Amino acid sequence: MKTNSFTTLATIAWRNIKRNMRRTSLCIVAIAIAVFFTIVMQSMMTGMMVGMETVVQVFDTGHVSIVSADFEAKKEYYPVQYPIANGSSAAELVDAIKLLPGVRAVFPRITAYATLQDSTKKHALLWGLDIAGETAANNFNMTDKSNGLVEGRFPAPETGETPFRSECAVGTIFAKKTGLGIGDKIPLKTVSAQFSDKMWSPVITGIYEFDYQKYDEDTILVDFNRLQRLLVLGNAAQQVYVFADKASMSETIAKAVRGVLTSLSGDTGGNVSGDLVHDWRDNYFVALMRQSAVIYYIVYLVFIIVASFLIVNTVVMIIHERIKEIGMMGSLGMTRREIVEVFFFEALFLSILGALAGCVLGGIVTFIGSWFPIDFNAMTGGGMKEFPISGTIYLDFSPGILAGGFVFGVVIASICTLIPSLKSAFVEPVEALRR
Repeated sequence: MKTNSFTTLATIAWRNIKRNMRRTSLCIVAIAIAVFFTIVMQSMMTGMMVGMETVVQVFDTGHVSIVSADFEAKKEYYPVQYPIANGSSAAELVDAIKLLPGVRAVFPRITAYATLQDSTKKHALLWGLDIAGETAANNFNMTDKSNGLVEGRFPAPETGETPFRSECAVGTIFAKKTGLGIGDKIPLKTVSAQFSDKMWSPVITGIYEFDYQKYDEDTILVDFNRLQRLLVLGNAAQQVYVFADKASMSETIAKAVRGVLTSLSGDTGGNVSGDLVHDWRDNYFVALMRQSAVIYYIVYLVFIIVASFLIVNTVVMIIHERIKEIGMMGSLGMTRREIVEVFFFEALFLSILGALAGCVLGGIVTFIGSWFPIDFNAMTGGGMKEFPISGTIYLDFSPGILAGGFVFGVVIASICTLIPSLKSAFVEPVEALRR
């Protein structure tokens, strides 16, 4: 029996697959399991990275942030006496940045420490936002993909028609610890940009859950204009956050923002009035997470190796238990090369079927996981207050991850047949039949 046709050899391989369905099923299941777990593992790791980066962008950095150099030097105290652009109009700067290509939204922000009176909780952060604009531009609750409001309403904006609103919203943990609810006042003291003490008693109009412990426990959310007035900042802002159409555009937008600051300051020498423009990737936690990703990928590599051994052992076992069949093929006139090619085609067909099954199952699980998150607090026991990560993790449903899992299953299973099949093919037909 002499054949040189790849089509003929592939046909023989396909018929061999159907001759023993138990053996075929075992191999397909082994490959499918390995591919499935590699897909889920990579999806979870990517989901953790994306989730953490999203939290950092929404709460702590935007895609590009602007602060003064003096504020940066003392940022752990959130000083309000160092506004950006030398205290010039924040609205003018925001309007100029909005015109830049790739910019989706621009918002001024203020963060200041407050001392609480008549409360079991003694300290908190006052967080001044354009609440309506920011909650429309971003999801503040990563689990529900919503603005995070669970009760009441957010503070109404202060305008020329509705001035001096003393309203605020607090997080669920804050409300639980202080025993406060809708309609209660929070007597507090803060320090203005002129270093004067400011006493204020805003009324709680809403309770939110942002799914970020630091803000749910320690932050009092107020209207930007109200806090700007309270802290005697005039028309200035302590910080400005820029959100891009795509996070990858942040470096280009940061350069353009520096140009806007230079233009507004009238300083052609590029001094930019001492203001600093930060890319979100400069954030400490982002850099830390990306460095830690090396460890995660080492774990992933170990998992890949274990999965590979599962496939290899299954394929090798199947080849060695068919040594007599190899001897019979040789006695019928097939060359060693043709025998190896037949087993290669068998492994190729089996790996395609197994990898496809693993991809389908992995795709279903990761797609469901991309809509219904894993409770990260339950996994870690909570208590990660200072780490910018959501309380939940969404799996990353990605065609790229599915394609990578499929290629992994096909390549590993196909290549792993070559050595054992070559070794078996060089056994003399008589010796093979005797075994």
